[in-house]
Amino acid sequence: MRRPSDEGYASAVSPRRTLTELAVGYGLILIVVWTPLPAQRVFYCAAIVWIAAVTWRSYPGRGALGLRLAGLLRSSWVVGAALLLAGLADALSIHWHAFHAPRGPARFFERFGGYILWSFAQQFLLQGFMLLRLLRILPSRGAAVGVAATLFALAHVPNPILTAVTVVWGLAACALFLTYRNLFTLAIAHAVMGITIAVAIPGPVHHNMRVGLGYLTYRPRRSAQRSQSDHATSTRQWVTAEAPTRALLRQARP
Repeated sequence: MRRPSDEGYASAVSPRRTLTELAVGYGLILIVVWTPLPAQRVFYCAAIVWIAAVTWRSYPGRGALGLRLAGLLRSSWVVGAALLLAGLADALSIHWHAFHAPRGPARFFERFGGYILWSFAQQFLLQGFMLLRLLRILPSRGAAVGVAATLFALAHVPNPILTAVTVVWGLAACALFLTYRNLFTLAIAHAVMGITIAVAIPGPVHHNMRVGLGYLTYRPRRSAQRSQSDHATSTRQWVTAEAPTRALLRQARP
């Protein structure tokens, strides 16, 4: 089966235009990450509009973007590998009394349903937006993969856990994308690994998966005297995230 290529996209868009699309889009993403509310919402909408507009204008086809069923079965082992790693991480977390997954399917999807969709969006940003453009303006696929993974990781600064994980995952995901050209398996694997970090590691360690300004301003909820609108985490989610940490502290007392 013929694998989709980027030649048609490359011949239709100039390098200068490609660089402008990438620089403005990535710049808006960083502004969103480092801007406080309510201004953040404005830049968030601007980023969505810009990325959607330039994707439409430079549309390379569903095949090039990986929005296809072809390659789904061949790349399904990626999801299996992610599940295996997740199982090992969860087992260690249970052993260390740090595991804090929501109880029941309803609570699980209430907490992580949005993140599953966000995983797909992140993979589209990484491969469909950044990688395809870097392939046009850099001399080799290896260089494009390396730069895409670096940009992806930098968007997760200063969270040390997420920055380290995303640079490794960015390299692997971009290489797998060029091999199988399927975004769906990568998005599922991304969701599996992200949820695993959320439930296997106590919230205060990774600041409830926050990045940018949110990571720096994160404060563990230690008392009932707090703003009702502080972040977007409910009391129930906070109690679930903090329970492993409190249990470890109790066990450490003499």
